Amino acid sequence: MVKKKQKKNIYFGPVITIIILTFVIMGLSFLFDIFQIQGEKTSITNGGLETTVTTANSILSKDGIKYIFNNVLVNFNLFEPLVTLIIVLIGLGIGEASGLFKKIFTPLRKLKPKVLIFLTLFVGIISTFLGDYSYMLLLPLVGIIYKYIDRNAMLGIITVFIGITLGYGTGVIYNYDISMLGDLTTLSATLDVDPNYQYHTTSALYIMIVSTFILAYIGTLIIDYFLKPKIKKSIKDETEYIDSNKAFSVTVIVFVILLLLVGYMISPGLPFSGILLDNSQPRYIFKLFSDTAPFKDGIVLIVTLILMICGFIYGYLSGNIKNSNDYSVGLSKSFDGLGYVFVLMFFVSQMVGILNYTNLGEVIATKLVDFMSVLELSGLPLILIFIFVTIIISLFIPTTITKWIIMSPIIIPLFMRANITPDFTQFIFQIADGIGKSFTPLFVYFIIMVAFLQKYNGDEKTKITIFGTLKTMMPTLLLLASLWILIIVGWYIINLPIGIGMYPTL
Repeated sequence: MVKKKQKKNIYFGPVITIIILTFVIMGLSFLFDIFQIQGEKTSITNGGLETTVTTANSILSKDGIKYIFNNVLVNFNLFEPLVTLIIVLIGLGIGEASGLFKKIFTPLRKLKPKVLIFLTLFVGIISTFLGDYSYMLLLPLVGIIYKYIDRNAMLGIITVFIGITLGYGTGVIYNYDISMLGDLTTLSATLDVDPNYQYHTTSALYIMIVSTFILAYIGTLIIDYFLKPKIKKSIKDETEYIDSNKAFSVTVIVFVILLLLVGYMISPGLPFSGILLDNSQPRYIFKLFSDTAPFKDGIVLIVTLILMICGFIYGYLSGNIKNSNDYSVGLSKSFDGLGYVFVLMFFVSQMVGILNYTNLGEVIATKLVDFMSVLELSGLPLILIFIFVTIIISLFIPTTITKWIIMSPIIIPLFMRANITPDFTQFIFQIADGIGKSFTPLFVYFIIMVAFLQKYNGDEKTKITIFGTLKTMMPTLLLLASLWILIIVGWYIINLPIGIGMYPTL
């Protein structure tokens, strides 16, 4: 009897996958350049609409090859997620080494699995008011929490990633990105259709709140049924720390004092307050998160300093930290097993730099937006094709604001003429943007998530790969994307108010 040869699975590790994707980008840039594939970009300039031709730059040209060699260090040095992650890990490290995190999170062992998934998903959604910092803070923190409560840390990391990404355009707390999108929406609407239009921060409040709880509840059921059984075992925590209620009480008091101090520094109008605000901005959300606001650039440092202080106090009083050497070494504890993430981030920084140089994303985006503008669609067909187009564009341009700069001058007037309000249009964009980012390996935080999965992988037979992770997540992502589309379609058909005084239709 002839034995059948077993089919061997070919695994491409994350680094090799990133290199392959980089070469695909390089090849596409060459083809776009050879065949002169270009698009027409409509932008808002000096109070008016201006159309310019946008073309792809071949990375395989003389200038492109020079760019590769001249910008290797520049791309890595200017890669903001790398610096942010390092600062966050310092604070989380001392939180672990002092025993503080184990003291705080161990009681969560009593939570039922579905309740834990719900809370993880919900926290991921509402944390989006922090912008991209939510990824850097929660991906490592959730892994630590799940480890200390003897749950699957890999499941926790994927769950919080899904919550942040698919919930990026919603949440119960208004964020800076939505405010920035609103300004672009206002400009696009007033220039071409309604000069009196103004986007308001509460214009999508109702649909944001309701969809947050729907996504968290239904998402919990989907993750528990479809994703949880697919996640292999993760590593367990075997470290023992001294438990001290007295040390914890003192730490809590210090923590509250520090929070009040930070609160005072971001409170406008009080004596000597507002030192972390950009007081030149008209709105409070801009005062906090504008590019020149000290709070925006300093939020990660603030969190790290608080953790360093609280970690030292609890560790010293409890006896988990005995001297300055223990404290110094403890600051690096969260870096254990994460050397891999820095290797990945080097290659990702080069891929992102090359993608930006080639301008492929902008060309593809403008071609798809032009395609939409010539379609004589309205109502649900227009909404559905817009969602699909936004998802495709998000695969190549993960950055939310960049996409809306390209799309809003065409899309907003197009939808207003189809009797759909700019506020509802922007909300649809936010949701489709989140769906698209959850599917793309070009999204840097997806790669960082894969690196943390590798850290907590407790099964040597299981290979953590980029496309393997996508395959594992795919049924969950497709079902949650379908849920989002049902929410949007249902809201549009019933014509429920999406916010204070605002409806889907004009």
